[in-house]
Amino acid sequence: MSQAWWKKAVFYQIYPKSFNDTNNDGIGDLNGIREKLPYLKELGIDALWISPVYLSPQVDNGYDIADYRQIDPMFGTNQEMYDLIEEAHEQKIKIVMDFVANHTSDECLWFKESRKSKDNFFSDFYIWKDAKADGSAPNNWGSSFGGSAWSWDDSRQQYYLHYYAKEQPDLNWENPMVREYIYDMMRFWKSKGVDGWRMDVVTSISKDLAFPDNPRAFTTENQQNGPRMHEFIHEMNQEVLKPFEMMSVGESPAAKSNDAYLLVDPKREELDMIFTFEHMHVDRKKGDVNGRWALKKMDLPQLKSILASWQIELRDKGWNALYFENHDRARVISRWGNDQEFRYQTATAFATVLHGLQGTPFVFQGEEIGMTNPKFELEEYEDIELRGNYQFYVEQQKTMNREAFLAAIHKISRDNARTPMQWDASENAGFSQADPWFKLNPNYPEINVENDRKSEQSVFKYYQALIELRHNEAILTEGSFELLYPEDEALFIYKRQYAGKTWYVVANFSETKQEIPSEVNGLTGKIMIKNDLQRAELSNSLAPYEAFIIEV
Repeated sequence: MSQAWWKKAVFYQIYPKSFNDTNNDGIGDLNGIREKLPYLKELGIDALWISPVYLSPQVDNGYDIADYRQIDPMFGTNQEMYDLIEEAHEQKIKIVMDFVANHTSDECLWFKESRKSKDNFFSDFYIWKDAKADGSAPNNWGSSFGGSAWSWDDSRQQYYLHYYAKEQPDLNWENPMVREYIYDMMRFWKSKGVDGWRMDVVTSISKDLAFPDNPRAFTTENQQNGPRMHEFIHEMNQEVLKPFEMMSVGESPAAKSNDAYLLVDPKREELDMIFTFEHMHVDRKKGDVNGRWALKKMDLPQLKSILASWQIELRDKGWNALYFENHDRARVISRWGNDQEFRYQTATAFATVLHGLQGTPFVFQGEEIGMTNPKFELEEYEDIELRGNYQFYVEQQKTMNREAFLAAIHKISRDNARTPMQWDASENAGFSQADPWFKLNPNYPEINVENDRKSEQSVFKYYQALIELRHNEAILTEGSFELLYPEDEALFIYKRQYAGKTWYVVANFSETKQEIPSEVNGLTGKIMIKNDLQRAELSNSLAPYEAFIIEV
């Protein structure tokens, strides 16, 4: 594992629909990614994680796949994908594709055939169950998009399982043919040059075949980490990942720091990294009936505790994937920081504490220029999760009112990260000459790539410097970790040590000045990076959202 290329790498996630449109239909495309390869190379990233570009009805923005081997014409052609892979490789940028192993689209040939009868070749590719005696669903499992995880199919006269939208039926991984079809798809893309995989909700692929009711109806409490999950993922490793040396990072919603090694310990031969959700729940009211839409103020001591536990528990047993933003997460500076008065400081402070940790950092498009959440009206949002949850919590359950739900949307909705990339101040932010598929953030004339790169306070240039540190300083990949001041509600400070070097990573996550604590105050050394250009030594107070790394 010590030689793995991804340990010193920084990844950049592209949400293709919103990245760059070259044929002016309002939708980003593969040629748009190719056009921006020089920009990405200049930023310094090593690999692109590209959200799904396969043929899809786009019910869940491409995470409902109809054909795993076919590029959706919305994004371009298969040949343009092959060209993108080749050109990225010429720039020394690796390509990681996103794929969904848990479910397909209901437009997938497999499902179209499966629903026809109980005895055709594809009949057991999905999870079908008879109704209860009263005609109701087989159990009370919930969909992550609201309501029941079961839908009735008239043609088969049975219910099928879907952890997400009803148009996203779950695959039956108990069927060896399903697994072989998935592995063969992975081999196909390997033959085209793909370097690795980001695996959507991969820890959901095994189901509890007893189908027990959940403690609370329509929740997803029993629906992760099924009994054969590790067996299936290990088999995938042996069939594809190991023989073809493909890097893997899996989405693992239920993983905790003390059991994550079961997925990422190299000796177990499953995955290289996983995305935890745990640290992204520190602004959630635990156990509230409104689920992830019930918010509280971000708990900084809790955030520090969770991130520290992952650093310590995976030390020498696996590898961390580091992120605050992605296509499913809102802009962190709007969610947990101050995106108005201290936008540059907040963006760089969060980047400093994340990139200073041991693990592989993932940057989401626009994060490197400090893009913010928009504050749209309810009707202007697109996301199926948002709409399904609004219907469930506001209209059916009536446990939230419209205003409270909209306030939560403004903080955490997935759509916050999906507004088109802001390249410049021209019409449609330089994203497209046509009206974009999704509304632009109205602040694009001020916040855009062109403006940021010219600014004295450039988030882009700060990310460049952080990435350069990652490439050149072994302490970031190899060093030990120690959290300091765990209970402090404003300061995030930790220590890294390696080969005789000691680094302190220091950040003030408050809107007021904070005194530098005694252990750190007055230390002399070399400041490796700082977001306050006036900072010359380690004394005096910390300005709001100030952050730096110092070698002492």
